[in-house]
Amino acid sequence: MAPDKDRNQLLLYLLLAFGFSSLSYFLILRSGHIGSAGGLFVVSLMWSPALAAMVACKSFGQSLDRLGWKWGKPRYQVMSYFIPLLYATIAYVSVWLFHGGGFYDRAFVTRTAESFGLNALPQWLMIGLYFLFSGTAGMVLSCARALGEEIGWRGFLVPQLSKKFSYTMTSLISGVVWSLWHYPVLIFADYSSGTPVWFELVCFTVMVISLSFVFAWFRLKSGNLWTCMLLHASHNLFIQQFFDPMTSDTGRTRYFIGEFGLALPLVSIVFAIYFWTRRHELPSLTVSLASQ
Repeated sequence: MAPDKDRNQLLLYLLLAFGFSSLSYFLILRSGHIGSAGGLFVVSLMWSPALAAMVACKSFGQSLDRLGWKWGKPRYQVMSYFIPLLYATIAYVSVWLFHGGGFYDRAFVTRTAESFGLNALPQWLMIGLYFLFSGTAGMVLSCARALGEEIGWRGFLVPQLSKKFSYTMTSLISGVVWSLWHYPVLIFADYSSGTPVWFELVCFTVMVISLSFVFAWFRLKSGNLWTCMLLHASHNLFIQQFFDPMTSDTGRTRYFIGEFGLALPLVSIVFAIYFWTRRHELPSLTVSLASQ
């Protein structure tokens, strides 16, 4: 595909991604709650980038195969599952050790035991059981949501950018786009932690752009979008459904935990630097994508 067509397709994709997202933005912002309609508005929002990618491909006569559907080497999928668990563990254990938050929230574990119908279990055993079910059965639902975004951001956007830009610029640009896409629900709805908006925006943006280096590396190295789906799903699952609720509030905990606190961005920067140092391992997708 000629350079001007590459640019036009990229611009079309971005317009479609934000355009298709606008209805979900409107519905979420009108209600003011990210969980409105039982979370269905969020699901539709997360699948808007996928729809945009498919339309952009078909508009330029390209096969949807270019989005990266082949499973590839399983080791990259295994790594993708565990990497978010690793950086989340580092971040939250640091918070617990330095008393930014406490381990564990007894009220949450008690409610969880009641929902499982296992009130008689020791709380330490209930924590392990909740972690097991969250990390297995919970991943199915998390993957279903994350796949929509990843078809768009890493299935289409990252390979498209990599045809023109270096890995570093591809990661930065895709990270900025990914961050901006979240801003409406972060600023105008309750996708937040209750800290000042400027603080949340800084922490969230640093985390997302840093993690974009990890996501882009796996997309380009593995040649498929499933690694990124698992990265995204694992990130959302372990942070939002395990580590956040498992951390007790010690007063200013919201400034340290979650996607809007300090801990994750700091750890994410370290991971970004690590994968950046391995950029020489990445193959070029320019030739293969240009022929599609």
